[in-house]
Amino acid sequence: MKYHKFNFYRSTYCEFEMQNINFFDDMKAHFQSKSGSYYYYTEEGVFRYSNHWGRVANCRWKIQGIDHYKNQKYYVGYANWSDFYPLNSTDKVFYLEVDYQECKANIKRIRTDEECKEFLMTSEFAHQRLKQIQTLFKEYKWARYYEEDIDVLRKIIIDKLITTNKTLQQLKQEL
Repeated sequence: MKYHKFNFYRSTYCEFEMQNINFFDDMKAHFQSKSGSYYYYTEEGVFRYSNHWGRVANCRWKIQGIDHYKNQKYYVGYANWSDFYPLNSTDKVFYLEVDYQECKANIKRIRTDEECKEFLMTSEFAHQRLKQIQTLFKEYKWARYYEEDIDVLRKIIIDKLITTNKTLQQLKQEL
Protein backbone atom coordinates (compact mmCIF):
# COMPACT_ATOMS: atom_id res chain seq x y z
CA MET A 1 0.00 0.00 0.00
CA LYS A 2 1.24 3.48 -0.81
CA TYR A 3 0.73 6.01 1.98
CA HIS A 4 0.04 9.73 1.64
CA LYS A 5 -1.58 12.57 3.57
CA PHE A 6 -5.06 11.09 3.20
CA ASN A 7 -4.39 7.60 4.60
CA PHE A 8 -1.18 7.51 6.71
CA TYR A 9 -3.19 7.80 9.95
CA ARG A 10 -5.20 4.59 9.40
CA SER A 11 -3.76 1.69 11.44
CA THR A 12 -0.09 2.24 10.64
CA TYR A 13 3.28 1.67 12.26
CA CYS A 14 6.02 4.26 11.81
CA GLU A 15 9.24 5.46 13.41
CA PHE A 16 9.61 9.21 13.04
CA GLU A 17 13.01 10.92 13.09
CA MET A 18 13.28 13.67 15.68
CA GLN A 19 13.56 17.18 14.24
CA ASN A 20 14.26 20.66 15.62
CA ILE A 21 11.47 21.62 18.01
CA ASN A 22 11.21 25.07 16.39
CA PHE A 23 10.25 23.60 13.02
CA PHE A 24 6.69 24.96 13.08
CA ASP A 25 7.68 28.48 14.21
CA ASP A 26 7.93 29.80 10.65
CA MET A 27 5.41 27.52 8.97
CA LYS A 28 1.70 27.06 9.10
CA ALA A 29 0.55 23.50 9.72
CA HIS A 30 -1.66 21.87 7.12
CA PHE A 31 -3.73 20.08 9.75
CA GLN A 32 -4.37 20.19 13.50
CA SER A 33 -5.90 17.14 15.16
CA LYS A 34 -8.50 17.23 17.93
CA SER A 35 -5.78 16.21 20.39
CA GLY A 36 -3.61 19.21 19.43
CA SER A 37 -1.04 17.60 17.15
CA TYR A 38 0.11 19.58 14.13
CA TYR A 39 0.94 18.09 10.73
CA TYR A 40 2.86 19.57 7.83
CA TYR A 41 2.86 17.58 4.57
CA THR A 42 5.52 17.45 1.89
CA GLU A 43 5.73 15.42 -1.32
CA GLU A 44 8.09 12.99 0.44
CA GLY A 45 6.49 12.73 3.88
CA VAL A 46 5.00 14.36 6.97
CA PHE A 47 6.21 16.43 9.93
CA ARG A 48 4.34 15.92 13.20
CA TYR A 49 4.43 18.21 16.25
CA SER A 50 2.88 16.44 19.20
CA ASN A 51 3.02 15.71 22.90
CA HIS A 52 1.90 12.09 22.57
CA TRP A 53 3.76 9.29 20.80
CA GLY A 54 3.62 5.53 20.96
CA ARG A 55 0.05 4.44 20.69
CA VAL A 56 -1.72 7.16 18.72
CA ALA A 57 -5.39 6.36 18.08
CA ASN A 58 -5.22 3.12 16.07
CA CYS A 59 -1.55 3.60 15.14
CA ARG A 60 1.83 2.93 16.71
CA TRP A 61 4.07 5.90 16.04
CA LYS A 62 7.44 6.17 17.71
CA ILE A 63 9.95 8.98 17.68
CA GLN A 64 13.61 8.05 17.44
CA GLY A 65 16.30 9.69 19.50
CA ILE A 66 14.43 9.83 22.80
CA ASP A 67 15.72 7.52 25.51
CA HIS A 68 13.13 8.36 28.13
CA TYR A 69 10.01 9.65 26.46
CA LYS A 70 7.87 11.91 28.63
CA ASN A 71 4.21 12.27 27.76
CA GLN A 72 2.98 15.86 27.49
CA LYS A 73 6.38 17.12 26.29
CA TYR A 74 6.29 18.29 22.68
CA TYR A 75 8.53 16.82 20.00
CA VAL A 76 8.71 17.24 16.23
CA GLY A 77 9.17 14.14 14.13
CA TYR A 78 9.50 13.53 10.42
CA ALA A 79 8.71 10.40 8.41
CA ASN A 80 8.76 9.66 4.71
CA TRP A 81 5.58 8.19 3.27
CA SER A 82 7.57 5.02 2.61
CA ASP A 83 8.26 4.70 6.38
CA PHE A 84 4.60 3.88 7.13
CA TYR A 85 3.49 0.24 7.27
CA PRO A 86 0.12 -1.39 7.82
CA LEU A 87 -0.53 -2.36 11.41
CA ASN A 88 -2.55 -5.51 11.77
CA SER A 89 -2.65 -8.63 13.90
CA THR A 90 -1.76 -11.09 11.16
CA ASP A 91 1.37 -9.84 9.34
CA LYS A 92 4.58 -11.10 10.92
CA VAL A 93 6.89 -8.29 9.84
CA PHE A 94 8.51 -7.21 13.13
CA TYR A 95 11.52 -8.47 15.06
CA LEU A 96 13.33 -7.42 18.22
CA GLU A 97 16.84 -6.07 18.36
CA VAL A 98 18.55 -6.16 21.77
CA ASP A 99 21.51 -4.13 23.04
CA TYR A 100 22.74 -5.93 26.15
CA GLN A 101 25.33 -3.24 26.93
CA GLU A 102 22.65 -0.53 27.12
CA CYS A 103 19.97 -2.89 28.50
CA LYS A 104 17.59 -1.86 25.73
CA ALA A 105 15.44 -3.59 23.16
CA ASN A 106 13.78 -2.11 20.08
CA ILE A 107 11.11 -3.31 17.73
CA LYS A 108 12.26 -3.26 14.13
CA ARG A 109 10.28 -3.76 10.97
CA ILE A 110 11.65 -5.70 8.06
CA ARG A 111 12.02 -3.79 4.84
CA THR A 112 10.80 -5.46 1.68
CA ASP A 113 14.22 -5.10 0.08
CA GLU A 114 15.99 -6.82 2.98
CA GLU A 115 16.37 -10.53 3.38
CA CYS A 116 15.52 -11.02 7.03
CA LYS A 117 16.60 -14.13 8.88
CA GLU A 118 15.21 -12.90 12.20
CA PHE A 119 12.30 -14.49 14.07
CA LEU A 120 9.33 -12.48 12.83
CA MET A 121 6.36 -11.46 14.96
CA THR A 122 3.10 -9.58 14.71
CA SER A 123 3.07 -6.07 16.17
CA GLU A 124 1.04 -7.16 19.18
CA PHE A 125 3.38 -10.07 19.95
CA ALA A 126 6.49 -7.90 19.48
CA HIS A 127 5.16 -5.28 21.90
CA GLN A 128 4.31 -7.99 24.44
CA ARG A 129 7.85 -9.39 24.18
CA LEU A 130 9.37 -5.91 24.39
CA LYS A 131 7.55 -5.28 27.67
CA GLN A 132 8.79 -8.63 29.05
CA ILE A 133 12.37 -7.83 28.05
CA GLN A 134 12.21 -4.39 29.67
CA THR A 135 11.00 -6.04 32.88
CA LEU A 136 13.82 -8.59 32.76
CA PHE A 137 16.34 -5.77 32.44
CA LYS A 138 14.83 -3.80 35.36
CA GLU A 139 14.00 -6.49 37.89
CA TYR A 140 16.30 -8.94 39.60
CA LYS A 141 14.15 -10.87 42.12
CA TRP A 142 13.16 -13.47 39.52
CA ALA A 143 16.83 -14.56 39.24
CA ARG A 144 17.55 -15.27 42.90
CA TYR A 145 16.36 -18.88 42.59
CA TYR A 146 19.04 -19.65 40.02
CA GLU A 147 22.71 -20.25 40.71
CA GLU A 148 23.83 -18.50 37.51
CA ASP A 149 24.88 -14.83 37.25
CA ILE A 150 21.86 -12.60 36.48
CA ASP A 151 23.46 -11.09 33.36
CA VAL A 152 24.04 -14.57 31.94
CA LEU A 153 20.46 -15.57 32.78
CA ARG A 154 19.05 -12.42 31.18
CA LYS A 155 20.94 -13.03 27.96
CA ILE A 156 19.83 -16.68 27.78
CA ILE A 157 16.17 -15.85 28.38
CA ILE A 158 16.06 -12.75 26.17
CA ASP A 159 17.83 -14.55 23.31
CA LYS A 160 15.10 -17.20 23.49
CA LEU A 161 12.30 -14.65 23.85
CA ILE A 162 13.25 -13.01 20.56
CA THR A 163 13.51 -16.31 18.68
CA THR A 164 10.59 -18.44 19.85
CA ASN A 165 6.86 -18.51 20.58
CA LYS A 166 7.42 -20.13 23.98
CA THR A 167 6.12 -18.20 26.96
CA LEU A 168 8.42 -16.49 29.41
CA GLN A 169 7.29 -18.97 32.07
CA GLN A 170 8.25 -21.92 29.85
CA LEU A 171 11.67 -20.42 29.16
CA LYS A 172 12.32 -19.85 32.87
CA GLN A 173 11.32 -23.43 33.64
CA GLU A 174 13.72 -24.73 31.00
CA LEU A 175 16.63 -23.11 32.85
